[in-house]
Amino acid sequence: MITLTGIKPTGEIHIGNFFSAIQPAIDRVTIQNKEQVFFYFIADYHAINSGVLPQDIKRYTTHIAATWLALGLDEKIGNNCFFYRQSDIPEIFELTTILMSFAKKGRINGAHSYKDKVQKNLEEDKDPDKNINMGLFTYPILMAADILVVRATQVPVGKDQVQHIEIANDISQSFNHFYKKNIFEKIEPILLDDSAVILGTDGRKMSKSYNNTLPIFAESKKLKKKVMSITTNSQGIEEKKNPNDCNIFNIYSLFATETEKKELAKKYLAGGMSWGETKTILYQKFEEYRLPYLEKYQQWLQKENEIEVLLKENSNKMRVKASQYLKEIKEVIGIF
Repeated sequence: MITLTGIKPTGEIHIGNFFSAIQPAIDRVTIQNKEQVFFYFIADYHAINSGVLPQDIKRYTTHIAATWLALGLDEKIGNNCFFYRQSDIPEIFELTTILMSFAKKGRINGAHSYKDKVQKNLEEDKDPDKNINMGLFTYPILMAADILVVRATQVPVGKDQVQHIEIANDISQSFNHFYKKNIFEKIEPILLDDSAVILGTDGRKMSKSYNNTLPIFAESKKLKKKVMSITTNSQGIEEKKNPNDCNIFNIYSLFATETEKKELAKKYLAGGMSWGETKTILYQKFEEYRLPYLEKYQQWLQKENEIEVLLKENSNKMRVKASQYLKEIKEVIGIF
C-alpha cells in the first residue's frame, strides 16, 4: 500500500488541520507495517489558484514544513516515509499534461471545486466564469497527477474531496482502457471520520477561506483574541448551559482529559459561569496543550536551511521513483 497526503501553503495550520488530517497522517506511519510507503507533500502549485502572493507561498511553505516536523513527522521520515515539495517534482507536471488527454471535460465541469464557484457567480448575478482560471478548472487533474506519480493506492480525504479521487480513477482507468495496459491502479479514498470535522469561531466548518480558524502556532495574544471571538448564544451567567451543544466545549474536548471534560461539563450544567469564563478556560488549556509542539516548531523555524535540505533530499529520492514510472508511462504512449 502507498499512501499520499498533501496540504496547500495557503495560510497558517489550524487545529482543524491538526486533528482531522496531520496528526492521523503522522500516526498512520506508526501503526502500519514497514512494507507500506507514505508520501507527505506541500502542494505549493495548488496554492497559486488561491491567489497567494509569492512571498506568502514561500513563508507558508516554511511554516507548514516546520509544523509537520514539529508535530512528529521529523521522527518518521526514512526509507518508507517521504516529505517533499510539489514544485520540486517536475514529473508531476509532465504527467498532468498526459492525463489531460484522458480527462473528460463534462466530468471536470461537475467537479465541486469548479462547480461551486460557478454557482456562487450565478447567485450573485455575475458572469458564470468570473474570476475562474484554468488552474481551478483543471485542479482535479493536477491532483490526479500528484497521486498517480507516486503510485498511491490510498488517499485520506474529507467528504468534499472524495469526488476528486473518483475523477482521478476515471482518468487513470480511461488511460488503462485506451492502451489496454494496467498502468495505473485504482485509488481508494480513506474517508476521514465525520467526528473529526471541527467547527470554527463562527460555528461553520473551520476553514482558512472563512477566516474562522484557531491557528495552532499563532502568537499568544492573537490566539487569545481568536478564542474570545468564538460565537455563543445569548444565555446569561446564571443560566445552565448544555456542554454538548457548545462549540467552546467541543474544542476544549480536543485538548482535555476525560476528567477535565467531566469537571467542565458539571460547571456548565450548574450555571453561574459566563461565556467569557469558558473561553478563558479553553484558551488556557489550548496554551498548555500546544506548548511542547510550539517549542519544537520555533526551533525548526530557526533552521530554515535544514528544512530546505530535508525537502530537497526527499524530493531527489522521490524523483528517482517518479522518473522511472514516468518513463514506463511514456513508453506505453509511444514517446521515448
